[in-house]
Amino acid sequence: MFKEFKEFVMRGNALDLAVGVIIGGAFGKIVGSLVNDILMPLIGLLMGGINFGELSVTVGAAQIKWGLFVQSIIDFLIIAFVIFLIVKSANRMKKAPPPADPTTKDCPHCFSVISIKAARCPNCTSELTI
Repeated sequence: MFKEFKEFVMRGNALDLAVGVIIGGAFGKIVGSLVNDILMPLIGLLMGGINFGELSVTVGAAQIKWGLFVQSIIDFLIIAFVIFLIVKSANRMKKAPPPADPTTKDCPHCFSVISIKAARCPNCTSELTI
């Protein structure tokens, strides 16, 4: 059982997932700092000195911190946009595989599809030039 577990963990997919989760967590901290420490203070200044982290509404004994929710939405939008740009640039770098050589051709006499190696059409028996 330990051997099977070791094989499972050492497969490429599991290791790729682990690396992705670790890098994603670190990336999330970077983007969180960008939003909380740089962008939100600037947005707050543009909106008249508002600190979104402190915006809240009290309903009864509960305090609803809607400013933090707005910050989370901005975090998500920035992360989603950056991931979109990364995936878009990665897709652009991928080269399309070369087109496969054709395996069929059309008979010039009866227009049926035949093997590209055929010297005679099996449908109309016309001789084909190779």
